[in-house]
Amino acid sequence: MSSKRIVIIGGVAGGMSAATRLRRLDEQAEIIVVERSGHVSFANCGLPYHVGGVIAQRDSLLLQTPASLGARFGLDVRVRQEAVAIDAAGRSVQVRNLATGEVYDLEYDALILSPGATPVRPPLPGIERALTLRNVEDTDAIIAACADATTAVVVGGGFIGIELAENLVHRGLQVTLVEATPQVMAPIDPELAAVVHDRLRDNGVDLRLGQSVAAIGADDVTLADGTRVAADVVVAAIGVRPDTSLAVGAGLAVGERGGIRVDDQFRTSDPDVYAIGDAVEKVGAIDDSASLVPLAQTANLQGRRVADIIMGRPAYGRPVLGTAIVGVFGLQVASTGWNEKRLRQAGRPYRAIHTHPGNHAGYYPGSCQLSLKLLVDPETDEILGAQGVGESGVDKRIDVIATAITGGILASELADLELAYAPQFGSAKDPVNMLGHIAANLRDGLTETIQWHEVDAAVAAGATVLDVRTQSEHDANAIPGSMLIPLDDLRDRLDEVPAGDLVVHCAVGLRGYLATRVLEQHRNGQGWGRIRNLDGGMKTWLAGTGA
Repeated sequence: MSSKRIVIIGGVAGGMSAATRLRRLDEQAEIIVVERSGHVSFANCGLPYHVGGVIAQRDSLLLQTPASLGARFGLDVRVRQEAVAIDAAGRSVQVRNLATGEVYDLEYDALILSPGATPVRPPLPGIERALTLRNVEDTDAIIAACADATTAVVVGGGFIGIELAENLVHRGLQVTLVEATPQVMAPIDPELAAVVHDRLRDNGVDLRLGQSVAAIGADDVTLADGTRVAADVVVAAIGVRPDTSLAVGAGLAVGERGGIRVDDQFRTSDPDVYAIGDAVEKVGAIDDSASLVPLAQTANLQGRRVADIIMGRPAYGRPVLGTAIVGVFGLQVASTGWNEKRLRQAGRPYRAIHTHPGNHAGYYPGSCQLSLKLLVDPETDEILGAQGVGESGVDKRIDVIATAITGGILASELADLELAYAPQFGSAKDPVNMLGHIAANLRDGLTETIQWHEVDAAVAAGATVLDVRTQSEHDANAIPGSMLIPLDDLRDRLDEVPAGDLVVHCAVGLRGYLATRVLEQHRNGQGWGRIRNLDGGMKTWLAGTGA
């Protein structure tokens, strides 16, 4: 036991996790938490849902108070007090009481910085009218602004923007979502984002993609193309930046991504000062590069670990995957690791695998189709990332894959995972197992695939697109210029398949794979070149191309 004084700046996820863990490890330590807002340990991930009335009671978000934390953990929690400067040499923090204006010095033996992140607010005309959502006070302000409102514009299509758009619809507002890039949800790739776009539009959201805001007026928003959109309420959800002002003022090192630089013990460039949460740079699990991951679960984990380290227990910061999920009008959208866009930008070799399985056995009532994407290193079979979209069961598949990445399980080894099965929960061959089977087939050369965005180039080079679906499926939608031979007729019609390269496809990939195996074993004397199955089938091609 010790009698050291530990000061923590920031009393939400990371800071409060550190404070309570410290107390569980040391009854004698003096633990002081300084929080500039009026609330600590609140459920910040639940804030959008209180805006929409899904979480009806505001108090449900207030998990603890300074009084309850003092009673249960013996913590000195000081709200509406802001740390304004660090005197590293004197090991003290200057604190301002926001209610009284009083400024005082608070000495420490160890200092933990958990200030979080601040919303991005670009210098636009009228930006002062835009609301943001980071704390309980922000939530109160948005709800108050909606009292007499009928229209809202949400700027930004990330996690917070999507959640706010949905919940403003729940409040009865006509919502326009403006996103500067061609898609919402940057962690997922465009063919999966297309599903999210459809769900937003189906629920009344006016989605403006590839558009930016030029100005915010008294009752509208002007877009870069000159379009004016009615907006009684404007919410900026453009993103966040690490809050490093206190660290920079103290001369602490900041990393290449703009977050506070820490070692694997969460120490800053000052060994008496630690930093955790949204404000710090993390080590990425895929390539060990600096990464910004503003997620509550990451902050909570870091808070626990830094407490252990300060108390002399063996602990260290682990690399992060950025595993995350969001709900979009009943749709689950989740990802882990890197996406295809990032892999391509980094010049890293990868193999993409798309599947569209049911969330559970098709014969059991209520089955719905998932869209899953696995990204694999073609040389090492290492899993590089995964994404999923669907109404049910996405969360557990992405969690399994995130766990597999952390545990060093290879893509083909997903086939061997023993996962819980009953028809209402999954399939005898779980979708994760099926991803593993496909990965093994690709690794072993039993099949070759082509991606939705590569088809046009293949056709231009002379390949024939062979559709192995049924006549009715082909009549409903077909890749232009494709040739139809249903799978069940293929063996009897091999002579009709033209020479040269073939792109084979079905609805989701399975029949296409079966067809490629038939063709590969009958290729002698046929003049066929490369035989490639369209990965994810027609469903992925339609989503990716927008056809």
